[in-house]
Order: sequence, then structure tokens, then C-alpha cells
Amino acid sequence: MENHPFDTTGLKEEAITRFAETYQALKEEFQIQPTGHIDFDLHQFKAFRNCLDVNVRGSYVIKQDCGDSYILFVEVHYKIGNKHITHHQEYQVWGLTYLKHNFGGVLIRRETLTDKLLELIHPLEIDFKEDKPFSDTFYVVVNDHVKATAGMNRDFRNSVMDIRDNDFLIEIVDHTIIIGNYDPIIPEKSLHIGEFVARIAGAC
Repeated sequence: MENHPFDTTGLKEEAITRFAETYQALKEEFQIQPTGHIDFDLHQFKAFRNCLDVNVRGSYVIKQDCGDSYILFVEVHYKIGNKHITHHQEYQVWGLTYLKHNFGGVLIRRETLTDKLLELIHPLEIDFKEDKPFSDTFYVVVNDHVKATAGMNRDFRNSVMDIRDNDFLIEIVDHTIIIGNYDPIIPEKSLHIGEFVARIAGAC
């Protein structure tokens, strides 16, 4: 039986293969190292608010002189339906790092047409007048305008703009930032996640 650098208990062969291929791609790009057991407190994020349970199958650190960042292999459990309830599980890859400044609560994702229409009726998001390309591209909701605008400086916004993937979610709770998506695990997307958190760890 092959040994893997993540928990394979109860995993089907397809999930093991996806995790293994992603781990190999990340290891070649970033020389990641297992973290051992760390509680990353993922339940504090709205990204996981609809989950019954969130299990970290593997966690890895990207070591840098300027700051560490992390890649998490996550198993999430959902409850689907109202009358006929079924349990559903998915496997995802998320990146995480810690910020020097307190951003408060921030949610960032690509802006949709629906967002633009809702914004006309109920202004919710914040815009950066000095950075129209960023504001036109991303939907940003915050709970502390002063903290968020102070933290989301030009370097931070450029890091978000440089992500080479359209389908992702960024969430910040005070000093902790995560990035990921709900798509099936794809090594290339995981590399984009790693690039972002490594850059943020060094710059912010």
C-alpha cells in the first residue's frame, strides 16, 4: 500500500489520485513541507458556513524568509435538500496565510452582472476610485471600511489582479486570509493558489 503525505482514510481512488497529483505539482513548484497538526480554525470563515464539517486531510507550509504561507487539502461535508436530505462531500484545495495588518472581515470574488445590478439598488461593496480596473473586476464586501481600505493597498490589489484564475474566492478574517474555490481539485489551479498566498505572505 502506497504511503501518501495526506490522510487517505476512507478516500476513494479518484480523490487519492487528485490529491497526489496536486501534491506533486505543488512540491515541484514550492518545495512544500508538511506542517504537522495545526488548527487553522476554518469554521470562522463564511466560505465554510454551509458545511456540516470541515476536515483538513493534509496541510503544507511554503517556507519563505519574509513569511510562511500554507496549502490545505480539505474535505467538506454538506447537507443537501429540504424534504429529501442527502449528505454530500467534496475535496478542495485552499491557501492560507497571515497578514501583518488587521483587515477586519473582507470577501473578494469576481464581480458578476447580478452584483452590478444589485449594487444599483443596494450599495454594499466598496470601490477604489484610484483603481478602477480592480473595482470593475472584483466584488468586495467588508465589515470595517477603515481597516479594509487601509490594508487593501496597491500591492495587495495587484496581487489579487495577478491571480491567473477567474473562479476563486478570497476571504479575510482580521489577520488571516484564505483563497480557494469549490471546483474539483486541479493541480494547475492549486499552483495559482500557492502563488497568491506566497506573494501575500511576503508583501503584506
